Amino acid sequence: MLRTAFLKTAARPASLATRRCAMTHAISNPTLVDIEKRWEGMPPQEQAELWMQLRDRMKTNWSELTLAEKKASYWIAFGPHGPRALPPPGESKKIILYTLAGVGVSFILFYGIRQFARPPPKTMSREWQEKTNEYLKEQKVEPITGFAAEGYKGAGMVQSK
Repeated sequence: MLRTAFLKTAARPASLATRRCAMTHAISNPTLVDIEKRWEGMPPQEQAELWMQLRDRMKTNWSELTLAEKKASYWIAFGPHGPRALPPPGESKKIILYTLAGVGVSFILFYGIRQFARPPPKTMSREWQEKTNEYLKEQKVEPITGFAAEGYKGAGMVQSK
């Protein structure tokens, strides 16, 4: 237990020294040249390493950063890549066409189903609904505000034209 604690404390200063060393040295210009064009093609591991190096450099005084490091840091943080990438050309046209195609297919499907559906029930005919009104008046349904009320002028059960 004492030996592991000693090893942990002995290892810390070395890692801090290498971190400080990494922070004080500028990242080489060939690494940062045309980062805008190369970023998407870089492997994720290399992207992460470059970002970590830039992050460590940004922890120091910003006046010590080179112009290329500042530009690369800004572009990696806020550039149009990943979720902020610009949509490919013609994407909005494709979205509109697929939406219209979906609406067209649903329209055809709706009317296709209606063509093969059963006819409306006989209770939906105008005659049936008028006879239902007469029956409800004879039975004196809703004598205060409904069919059997004096001077009732509503349509009653008639819904069909």
